[in-house]
Amino acid sequence: MAESEIQKNSASLSEAPDSWADLRRFTSARIAIGRTGGSQRTSSLLDFRLSHARARDAVWADFDTAGLENTLKENGLESIHLTSNAEDRRDFLLRPDHGRKLSESSRDQLAQLARIPDLDLVPIVSDGLAANAAERHAAAVLVPLISALTAAGWRVGPVVIVPMARVKLQDEIGAAMGARFSLMLLGERPGLGAPDSLGAYFTSRPGPEKSDADRNCISNIRKEGLMPVLAAKKIEWLLRESRLTGLGGVALKDNAPGETDPRIV
Repeated sequence: MAESEIQKNSASLSEAPDSWADLRRFTSARIAIGRTGGSQRTSSLLDFRLSHARARDAVWADFDTAGLENTLKENGLESIHLTSNAEDRRDFLLRPDHGRKLSESSRDQLAQLARIPDLDLVPIVSDGLAANAAERHAAAVLVPLISALTAAGWRVGPVVIVPMARVKLQDEIGAAMGARFSLMLLGERPGLGAPDSLGAYFTSRPGPEKSDADRNCISNIRKEGLMPVLAAKKIEWLLRESRLTGLGGVALKDNAPGETDPRIV
């Protein structure tokens, strides 16, 4: 067989469509990526490495707290800055317990902060494990959420910005501020296709005794997942339902009417 014919057959083999190709319209998961002989295609391998690099970058990235503060301020929302017990990014990743406690200076700062009477909600934002998630989506969730709750008569405290925090930290902050609810938005552990996914966790009557079973979580908040505007509506419904029923965590069920995703025609 001539060399040109071999090259032609090889090219047609590597370019043959995968039988699952149509399913890629419904998911960003790595399916129907094809193969070349017994190996991955070069384009698939390079795409995997790029996604892995983006995930690593998301975990190690610095949190642009000033940018978030400015965005909140432009939308009429006040913010305060606290710090966790994590000394730096490496310490935060190796010692999750350090991200679950406030630093001594922040505890003193909260103790000196004037209490807001009948405070319903304290919103908290952290980079968590993906700074770009908080930078891109936190304000897009909080602005419509706080607007809706305030219109319904809720007293909402200033947005607390805490770099390098874990979910559990919301209990200490919420208890210190005497809030009925604490809500934390933070970057989730990045996946290979989602380096900017935001998670939202809220707890009723926050305190040190609270466990993960006492929390409600809305995850995958991003433009390719649950859009921020829809996440805000879901969080609002769950908060109001929790206040009405007195239930929270695993006892609170999401029976909210479905919202139509504007991307779906």
